[in-house]
Amino acid sequence: MRILITAPYHEKGLKVLEQQFGEIIYRSWKPNGRAYNETELLELLASTKAEALITEHDLVTAAVIKANPHLQFIGVCRGTPSNVAVSEASELGIPVFFTPARNAQAVAEMFISNVIMLLRKTIPGIDWLKGRNWQAGAHDSYLHFKGNELAGRTIGMIGFGAIGQLIAKLVRNYPCNIQFFDPYVTEYDKSYRKLGIEEVFATSDIVSIHLPVTAETKGMINASLLNKMKKDAIFVNTARAVVVKREDLLDVLEKQAIRGAVLDVFDNEPPDETDYRIIDHPNVIATPHIAGATFEVEDHHVEIMNTALYQWFARGNRQIAELSNKAILKAHMQ
Repeated sequence: MRILITAPYHEKGLKVLEQQFGEIIYRSWKPNGRAYNETELLELLASTKAEALITEHDLVTAAVIKANPHLQFIGVCRGTPSNVAVSEASELGIPVFFTPARNAQAVAEMFISNVIMLLRKTIPGIDWLKGRNWQAGAHDSYLHFKGNELAGRTIGMIGFGAIGQLIAKLVRNYPCNIQFFDPYVTEYDKSYRKLGIEEVFATSDIVSIHLPVTAETKGMINASLLNKMKKDAIFVNTARAVVVKREDLLDVLEKQAIRGAVLDVFDNEPPDETDYRIIDHPNVIATPHIAGATFEVEDHHVEIMNTALYQWFARGNRQIAELSNKAILKAHMQ
């Protein structure tokens, strides 16, 4: 099998695939500084005569898939295959694999670091220091930048998948109290509390969003929920911006109805004027969609993808969690 790989892949991972499948063509998107668009990907698949594709951010559209019905699989090195026309792949019987939780550790660590920075007023303190404001004999910094500890806070997760559960595991011994809303999670550590979404918003010191983008979740976090938060609560979103109505978030920030927000995602990337009103708010720590951007994440997605492909092709395991379009199994069994 000839596999075109445009996702970042380390040499060891490439060699493992070469030994298992035969021929590897490595054309990472990184030297270009951006993902391959539809036209570029069509040309690349045609010129390489690839029989399978492992991608990360490239636009694997319906047109790309329909032009390559012979693909034996599509691998997506992301937590969700949102850049792939999965329905078209399913119609053609092409399995689509992805790498759930590849960035869980990275996102969890940034959650902890940025929430603590907001609680401890770290950034204003740094700006004050760099502004040469420290006067002889003064205790201004001790008075003005006194913050709070993470220990003892109640953290509420909206969505309790791999990332939410890892955060819970990492912060439980601070100690923090963990509660969550997720109707799809039925098995969990009973030291955590499963609540309704309104109760999570109303009773948490920190509300963290970990929702996928679906028809149900778009705009799900609105004024009704945000206005239930405590006045000293922190809102965190490192998931997807579209699940939050940004005008409602901006409103609670500007009227100081909550303590602040930690944000890594925005409605428009690059941001528009309204996004920047949120980003520039003094009680917001905003980062440019980098919560999952660590060198280790690439190592994780190589390991997850290679293991999934081995299980599927070498072991014949059709029950792997990394298969996105499980519906194709039913079609093949008919």
